[in-house]
Amino acid sequence: MSVPAKYRRRLPQVADRLFLTDGGIETCLLFHDGFELPHFAAFHLIHDARGRQALTRYYERFIAIAKADGLGFVLESPTWRASAEWGGKLGYDGSDIVAVNQASIRLLLDLRTRHESTEMPMVVSGCVGPRGDGYDPGQLMSVDQAADYHRLQIEAFAEAGADMVTAMTMTNVPEAAGIATAAKRAAMPVVVAFTVAVDGRLPTGQTLADAIGAVDAMTDGAPSYYMINCAHPAHFSDVLDGPWVRRIRGLRANASQRSHHELDESPSLDTGNPVELGRQYRDLVRRHPQINVLGGCCGTDHRHIECIALACRDVVEFPPWRRKAGFGKVGLEHAGSRF
Repeated sequence: MSVPAKYRRRLPQVADRLFLTDGGIETCLLFHDGFELPHFAAFHLIHDARGRQALTRYYERFIAIAKADGLGFVLESPTWRASAEWGGKLGYDGSDIVAVNQASIRLLLDLRTRHESTEMPMVVSGCVGPRGDGYDPGQLMSVDQAADYHRLQIEAFAEAGADMVTAMTMTNVPEAAGIATAAKRAAMPVVVAFTVAVDGRLPTGQTLADAIGAVDAMTDGAPSYYMINCAHPAHFSDVLDGPWVRRIRGLRANASQRSHHELDESPSLDTGNPVELGRQYRDLVRRHPQINVLGGCCGTDHRHIECIALACRDVVEFPPWRRKAGFGKVGLEHAGSRF
């Protein structure tokens, strides 16, 4: 039985107010919380009480930041690896994949029930990752092949009551277009987040401008908006120029300025400089005021997201209730004091 979705017909983040989302869930759980994550699969924790408690604590750290500042929040499911082939490496069959994706959405719906308010709308998003590696496009699929591969996960999200689908760390156009196509067929809003290398280009060598234009052309503009994730602002800020940039509404940057290859080879976590990252986000939001969905990727945790919120909350327009409530500016040097 399908669960009704709250925001599927009208995503509240497609408006002029700031929304936060979480950070690098896998790196947080692995390096900070001490969990083993075979194949970087955070969804595997949903099966036992300790894992579910860890996931709940993880999300509530970020929810607290949004709540303190009266910002909206996008709850992104821990299902980046919960597709057929990645799940198969952990012993999941097709019915298991459906079940774990739906259980992940139920976890987020429960969080929304407990934390959402009029001042803080919370959107539940089903996260879809690439069939291959998030840094390497590997063997490319056709659009139809990608739509068929990702269909099971997307339909599970739709059935469970997710508001939208987010395709994370997309490395190539056909797979991104295939996910957008599958989401459109399931009547689900979809967001595509591309990852880029240190030159601001997709791992295939394609420019962001060309990739966004191609996906829009292939899908009749199906994505509600685009994001950039799993890259540092230093890698892409210089390429954000031209009318196509208006299609980008979200950022989920890495904490580190290292290349993807360097991050893969590093035995330790590079958390970068949270305060500096917040300032870099602020500069990007000032230059591109349509960007209003802000979170993090590899190496980022609640400290980075708080710095981003503090840096950007007075750049993006806020609703009148918040301005009248006397929310003052807080210096970035105090970031992290709430925790």
